Amino acid sequence: MDIRPSASEWPWPRELDALIAAPNSHRLLFENDRVRVLEIVIEPGAREPEHTHPWPSVMIVDQPARIRYYEHGVPTFESPAEVTPKPTRTASWMDPEGPHSVENIDFTPYHALRVELRDG
Repeated sequence: MDIRPSASEWPWPRELDALIAAPNSHRLLFENDRVRVLEIVIEPGAREPEHTHPWPSVMIVDQPARIRYYEHGVPTFESPAEVTPKPTRTASWMDPEGPHSVENIDFTPYHALRVELRDG
């Protein structure tokens, strides 16, 4: 099922969609015309290929790890080294994301669920 925003609304090619461009870290759990649920796993030391997310979403991180975030190949964010234990689970709102990739710079896997809202 492909109901991605039109080219006038979303300027990046379909090939950059997370499921196509970064299949080793993104797995489809559920999809219909209103929502798409992705499981995201990034192993320690791994960096995803550049990809996009065309819809707003809720990101639920249930196994955090230190990450380095890249936009268009340029590092723009790095998680600080934790002095206190990491929270077990967090949820946050995410706007649609253009080309980016995430690198796990920790010693534990990163695991999250991303609930993309297609009609939002």
